[in-house]
Amino acid sequence: MEWRQLLCEDRIRNYKARGNSGDLRTEFEKDYHRIIGSASFRRLQDKTQVFPLDRSDFIRTRLTHSLEVSSLAKSLGQNIGRKILQEIKDEGFRESYQADVCDILQCAGLLHDIGNPPFGHFGETVIREWFQKNLGKYFYKGQPLDQLLLPQMMADFLNFEGNTQALRLVTKLHYLVDEHGMNLTKGLLGTIIKYPVSSLEVHKESRNIRERKMGYFYAERDIFADLQESLGTHGARHPLAYVLEAADDIAYLTADIEDAFKKGCITFGQLVQELGEYGRKQEAEGVARERLEEYYGMAEALEERYRKALGRQAAQPENHAVQNWVVRIQGRLIASATEGFAANYRSIMEGSYEKELLAETDGELMAGALGDIAYRYAFVSRPILRLEIAAETIIDFLLDKLVDAVIYYDTDEKLNEVQKKMLALISDNYKAIYRIYSKDKDETEKLYLRLLLVTDSICGMTDSYAKSLYQELNGMV
Repeated sequence: MEWRQLLCEDRIRNYKARGNSGDLRTEFEKDYHRIIGSASFRRLQDKTQVFPLDRSDFIRTRLTHSLEVSSLAKSLGQNIGRKILQEIKDEGFRESYQADVCDILQCAGLLHDIGNPPFGHFGETVIREWFQKNLGKYFYKGQPLDQLLLPQMMADFLNFEGNTQALRLVTKLHYLVDEHGMNLTKGLLGTIIKYPVSSLEVHKESRNIRERKMGYFYAERDIFADLQESLGTHGARHPLAYVLEAADDIAYLTADIEDAFKKGCITFGQLVQELGEYGRKQEAEGVARERLEEYYGMAEALEERYRKALGRQAAQPENHAVQNWVVRIQGRLIASATEGFAANYRSIMEGSYEKELLAETDGELMAGALGDIAYRYAFVSRPILRLEIAAETIIDFLLDKLVDAVIYYDTDEKLNEVQKKMLALISDNYKAIYRIYSKDKDETEKLYLRLLLVTDSICGMTDSYAKSLYQELNGMV
């Protein structure tokens, strides 16, 4: 792969500025302003990161998480760009590309979760499980839906991903000017596709991370093919997708610990103990001494910050220590991810690298520890479990009603009044996009696009809107 192609400024629908407009922004800087000015981006302020429907001003939402990922991704871009110029010395990487890389990654961080449904990653799970249980129970002209849809169409719903929905949202659903969505640059679109495979090529246990989830729906197959050709990736991950993933990992691994501490899911003493136990476990498993020394150095910095907070007579020394420690760990993980990119530069550019950037770096053990601790103390905590059960009830209900309404939408079959009312709740923009892209398609593909209209609608909802809509439709007013 070559950077000249990878940083492609073209758009799906290209346009020419009229005369001397006085706009000095690069194409990637224009992308940034399109994203932050969009309603889709603003909705992230009321979507779950970890704690659904939390009333605290401190706990992160998808919006604050995305801003943090954007910032970390840009920092990584600066580090990596400098590495390529000064140490790797790839002649195909011009000095001006460093700024482009930073701008693309800054935008990609804002976009990476923009397609997620309400109630966090659990919302994705609920959607997948609903289609697994129910596709065969709904009929179109006497045939069950799971026998009508093509294999890839079926697999799209059974492997549903918010990351995949993000590509659909920014290339079609966000009606900025026309049916091309935000009409962002191809270099940016390639970066947000973490998994450049179809739903039929997903292998969740694969050693190659590019195959663990799907990257595009059947409906966007032409867009995906266009991007692969324009960017020269041809089925490989865009190199900046590794960087975006690393920024996302660093952001949520550190933030989840801080949020869990703030929510009282884990105490300072428990965090110190867990970090020590994780290190001893790795030691027992024979991890190299050098890696363990790095890990213990990072872990011990937490208690060091606590002692400093006591010395400064901080009002809340444990809180002060955790917050400052998280910032330190972010810095260390950024350095590790930078080294991971540089060490594997050739295989990344060849499209053969199969791991995350933090793999086999000094930061790998700490990343593993943080993920393990957050899962056990936050993701399976009782408050989260209760809210997730409620979220499942809400999303299942909306899927029941909306799927029933769309099956015969845009056909000669007469709809009942409830179905008409449910259809009226779906965005007019989304229905307009459906009409544009379903034109001249056969019955099977139109049915598939109508089912996507349902997932489009649900993914466009905020947590609060989904909850209030459920309550209204069930007479809970």
